Amino acid sequence: MAGSDFGPGFSVGQRIQYFRNRAGMSRPILAGLVGKSAEWLKGVENGRLQTPRLTVLLLIARALELDDLSDLTGDGIAVPVRVFAGERHTALSAVQAALTDYRIFPTSVSPLSVNHLALRLQQAWTVRHSSSDHRTQLGALLPDLIRDAQTAVRTVGEEDRRAAHRVLAGVYRLTDFYVAYQPAPELVWMVADRALMEAELADDPYAIAGGAWAMVQALREAGRWDEAVHLATDSARQLALHLDGRPDDWRGMWGALQAEIAYIHARRGRHGDAWAYWERADEVAQRLGPGFRHVQTSFSQPVMKAHATTLGVELLRSGEALRAANAFDPETIVSLARRSRHLIEVARAHHQRDEGASVLALLSNAEQVASETIKYNGYARDMLLTLNAKPPSGMRDDVRALCQRVGIAA
Repeated sequence: MAGSDFGPGFSVGQRIQYFRNRAGMSRPILAGLVGKSAEWLKGVENGRLQTPRLTVLLLIARALELDDLSDLTGDGIAVPVRVFAGERHTALSAVQAALTDYRIFPTSVSPLSVNHLALRLQQAWTVRHSSSDHRTQLGALLPDLIRDAQTAVRTVGEEDRRAAHRVLAGVYRLTDFYVAYQPAPELVWMVADRALMEAELADDPYAIAGGAWAMVQALREAGRWDEAVHLATDSARQLALHLDGRPDDWRGMWGALQAEIAYIHARRGRHGDAWAYWERADEVAQRLGPGFRHVQTSFSQPVMKAHATTLGVELLRSGEALRAANAFDPETIVSLARRSRHLIEVARAHHQRDEGASVLALLSNAEQVASETIKYNGYARDMLLTLNAKPPSGMRDDVRALCQRVGIAA
């Protein structure tokens, strides 16, 4: 039975239940794949809870391997899941294979230098921030880096074991940026959980906080806001106990966790809490100075200004968002991927004001800065669909050309 074969009285929850049963998938399994509880899914299926947001429906559609979102919505309008979610990156299968290579004994017993692995990881972070096609570049590096780091923790001597766990935790944190926004949500949870686990094995408070930062983002995107705030708060509290005499990166990590809490409160519509935590984070950025940039989180003075734009967008206060955006030059954001994301956030502010020409200009700029950021950004794809349906005067061809480059059939 296809989605169009349902009667008009079938709810979204009933459709989810039908396709879940057809796939032979239990409630706990499907709920876990989308970051929810089995009780939540039961409430959606029986109509006790409201219809999930689009982002969650997309996760459900991916988990159930549905190609068309209308199978769940029942509105009769064919909307390919990939239109919102983006294409599966060509290297995703290779990265996934490296992550799920569960051989107990490594095939190679050649000694691996933990210091050399750490250098490779540092170089991979540089590639991630400096490449327009950062996802493709990481896709080429990660499979071997993941396997080698996993092998190292099982083969190095006891004196190097903690350092190997620390490097592997960092590899998983980097991998989190690659698997995000791709049609494999289970990998996001996997790498975030492993980053935390390896950091704990390394007994490294800084690495633990970095793993928590990645997990907080996964929880936030799944709508598990209370859990995300609790984890970020607890991680920052624990990290604060170890800041004396530590490098600036430790304080940058603490600031990044405060910024995440601000983002979560903004997503929930809590204006006062959002700006209170933003101010905490910004105070740290100001103390660290204009030359500081945290590699994993991009926490820095320019990115805190970019966060102010995002808070305004999430709080549906487009004027605040645009004032924040106009207060600094996005060229000061060193990471190309992060700069492109900021431009998308500014486009969202204009989109809230129905200013199509500005939206198109900003999305075009974002694509020029980092083409593989906009290609996998659901907000950008949604805005492009809106522009394609109602292009600004005289800009239809420009909209279609950008849609085609991003991978949306126009």
